[in-house]
Amino acid sequence: MAEENKNKKNDSKRPKPTYYWIYIAIALLFLGLNFFGGGSWSQPAKTNQAKFEEFLRNGDVEKVDVINKKIAKVYLTEEAKTKEIHSNKDNTPSFLAPGPDDPSYQFEFGDLQIFQKDFQDIKAANNLPTTLNFDTENNVWGDILMGILPFVIIIGIWIFIMRRMSSGAGGGAGGQLFNIGKSKAKLFDEKTDVKTSFKDVAGLEGAKEEVQEIVDFLKHPDKYTSLGGKIPKGALLVGPPGTGKTLLAKAVAGEAKVPFFSLSGSDFVEMFVGVGASRVRDLFKQAKDKSPAIIFIDEIDAIGRARGKNNFSGSNDERENTLNQLLTEMDGFGTNTNVIVLAATNRADVLDKALMRAGRFDRQIYVDLPDVRERKEIFEVHLRPIKKDENLDTDFLSKQTPGFSGADIANVCNEAALIAARNGKKSVGKQDFLDAVDRIVGGLEKKNKIMTMDEKRAIAYHEAGHATVSWMLEHAAPLVKVTIVPRGQSLGAAWYLPEERLIIHPEQMLDEMCAALGGRAAEKVIFNRISTGALSDLEKVTKQARAMVTIYGLNDKIGNLTYYDSSGQSEYNFLKPYSEKTAELIDKEISALIESQYERAIKLLEENKDKLTELANVLLEKEVIFKDNLQKIFGERPFIIPEEATRTVTT
Repeated sequence: MAEENKNKKNDSKRPKPTYYWIYIAIALLFLGLNFFGGGSWSQPAKTNQAKFEEFLRNGDVEKVDVINKKIAKVYLTEEAKTKEIHSNKDNTPSFLAPGPDDPSYQFEFGDLQIFQKDFQDIKAANNLPTTLNFDTENNVWGDILMGILPFVIIIGIWIFIMRRMSSGAGGGAGGQLFNIGKSKAKLFDEKTDVKTSFKDVAGLEGAKEEVQEIVDFLKHPDKYTSLGGKIPKGALLVGPPGTGKTLLAKAVAGEAKVPFFSLSGSDFVEMFVGVGASRVRDLFKQAKDKSPAIIFIDEIDAIGRARGKNNFSGSNDERENTLNQLLTEMDGFGTNTNVIVLAATNRADVLDKALMRAGRFDRQIYVDLPDVRERKEIFEVHLRPIKKDENLDTDFLSKQTPGFSGADIANVCNEAALIAARNGKKSVGKQDFLDAVDRIVGGLEKKNKIMTMDEKRAIAYHEAGHATVSWMLEHAAPLVKVTIVPRGQSLGAAWYLPEERLIIHPEQMLDEMCAALGGRAAEKVIFNRISTGALSDLEKVTKQARAMVTIYGLNDKIGNLTYYDSSGQSEYNFLKPYSEKTAELIDKEISALIESQYERAIKLLEENKDKLTELANVLLEKEVIFKDNLQKIFGERPFIIPEEATRTVTT
């Protein structure tokens, strides 16, 4: 293996053949034809018909040869050659000067008959012995060249196109014609290209343990095979977008120090039939040639979707053919166990069961959103290249970003650095990160948005209603900040810090629904009319109520039933999994849940109408209020609050 690698390196260092000598030879051929086609190196001096007629009247012309009825070659007499007017006529180099038998001048004329008549008239008028001869010259090499030149050009273009088409991945669109069935996987060299290691992957402790074992398999296979075990053939990374699945695969490549083939599931699919299967075969052939190796297929759901579920046309499906070939390569006759397949997707529910079975993807590694401790580690990784304040608290930042993925945290750090630079700061501070979170969650502030005073009052009471109801309820999340400055698509926003929960009780869901309806309830209590500003609140509440009734079985009349299909196959069904009578009951229960919480919010706000008004006035004055302002108006919350560890936004 070492000798083969050495030979490959030596081959890569050999100078590539150059074809510039072909172009040089063609140029020399043209020059040769130019010089030798006429049979002489000498070049007659250029003149015109008027000067020629002057020379002719002076008796300086011995003879004139008309070539091909358009060029006149003038031969001077011996006496005329000694005249100063004809000596070195245009400073021509001596080696190119005409010889004794060569013409001295040359020019082109227009009509032959007119030229011949003028010549005869001047000759007769001056009684000259000058003769006029007619001749035809043929450039044999030029004629041959002009005959074969089109064919040479066509052959040259053909060779150029063929070389471009067969030049592999670097051939661009043209190179794909003959390489259409070749794999598009990018090969990362384990010594130069892949620099990511497990140190660069913060959090994901459980997932890292799983993939670290795969790395150990590749480094020390005898340790496991000596006991009769087999190296896993594949591992599937499943999780929400931005959680670090691709980063984890890069870390595996960096740690394992083996060839790493990386490509996307869509790279297999092409408009031509049979291309996907051919690329799968070529990919595994390359990986086997370089085994032990790792193949990483990102977004595998592009080709791994369950077969027969979305093919209504009945025709040959290229995606299914590609999947069938992938299944055969991963666990079929002649499978090479030294090739491990890593794949990533956030749609594991739509993957084919044959792809998910043991023997193909032996392990399914779930990469979940990071918790508060893992978010702190991720912040520490992304804060390394940033010039931050010395007193910046990463614990505080991790608590301010609930539900954020690793990609979101990276975006927060970058956005904070941009905000600090925009404000002319020398380092990135706590407020810059808070502004970055607000920018990402809520959108860009629009302080110049035109609003009437009535609209501003309605928004202030709406947001004050959210804050008041959430402050009064035990299980509602404590408020952090309320603003009526338009941000993104919202006209106002309220930020909360709820506790992170693994399970949620009905009382907690009902309190959250009541707090979300507090904005519309405040409009009803203060103005006795409602507006369209509660759209996002109603959407959130409706989803929660429907989940309570149809998914979690938290409704007494529906009972302990769920209509949730974790396999994802229900989306292909045209019929609901319940009767029309049950559908009516579900709609009634959802509506009853929402209306009961709306009436509850109205009752709470009517009991605290004076405090609601005071809070709204403060909000109108300052536009942004914080937890301290609520404590001054309402006093301390009467509930024992767990450690505030997460954050959400309700508009």
